[in-house]
Amino acid sequence: MKQIILCAALLLASLCARGSGENMEPADTPIPTASTEPLDPGVISCGNLIYSGNRSSVCFADKFLTDVASETTLRVAPHFRAVRLDSDQLFDVPFCVFSGEGAFSLSARERTNLRKYLLNGGFIVSSPSCSDDDWDASLRRELSIALPEYPLQKIPMSHPLFSILNKIGTLECKNGNTTLLEGVTVNGRIVMVHSREGLNDVADAEGCCCCGGNEILSCTEVNVNLFTYALLY
Repeated sequence: MKQIILCAALLLASLCARGSGENMEPADTPIPTASTEPLDPGVISCGNLIYSGNRSSVCFADKFLTDVASETTLRVAPHFRAVRLDSDQLFDVPFCVFSGEGAFSLSARERTNLRKYLLNGGFIVSSPSCSDDDWDASLRRELSIALPEYPLQKIPMSHPLFSILNKIGTLECKNGNTTLLEGVTVNGRIVMVHSREGLNDVADAEGCCCCGGNEILSCTEVNVNLFTYALLY
């Protein structure tokens, strides 16, 4: 199984062929800069999207990447790679996280890249910091513009992504309720997973002052499964 995952990961990375705002963060928020470090051949990197000018996530922990590396034979970079949604460098990484707070709008180029990325082998996991309703609403609007024929749909707990490595029977949240993830499916494959409550794992996110909102308690295990699913399927 682990050898299959590694082969699938390398294949997926090659399939992600290079494709051709408003409401800025507060003034004291550092402006994120896209990574210029060369990619390490054979090592799988996870992107942290920069979008809508200078928006990005500081409250999505990368701990799940080291968990994937320890639980499989995958060679995984231990930290996120900052990637602009409007750049060709987006297509150099097979998996990205997409998060933040507050309302936002994407540019035409960002919407085009978002569509190309998801329709050509890329995978995105998205969730608002602190279960922020404005960010969640903006994300849903942008998806309806970029991918109108592929709506977000509830993912049943019987789906393989909940058992591919970690066995997850229910998604319990900090407030005591249970929830379901939503996903975008293209040709029978889930290419994007979204959580309104949150998959950010803020307890392990350095420099984050977010309370986590109604975050899913097993978010780290879920993210491990999502990363593995994205590379295997």
